Amino acid sequence: MAEEANGKKEEEEFSTGPLSVLMMSVKNNTQVLINCRNNKKLLGRVRAFDRHCNMVLENVREMWTEARRRLFRLTKTGS
Repeated sequence: MAEEANGKKEEEEFSTGPLSVLMMSVKNNTQVLINCRNNKKLLGRVRAFDRHCNMVLENVREMWTEARRRLFRLTKTGS
């Protein structure tokens, strides 16, 4: 009985909360753009996910920009 209640609660959260975007992506087979913490982006199709945002992605493209590194030279002057 408790398992059924948990299942219904989880289904309701997935259909109305912020995870509903992922649920619609799974149903419609549309692509999603995911921003990662390391400043990279993933574009792909979501096959499955859970409440912890673990995802199974398909046809993923990883995108990032590389910052140009500047070298500064210190020079000693005077004295």
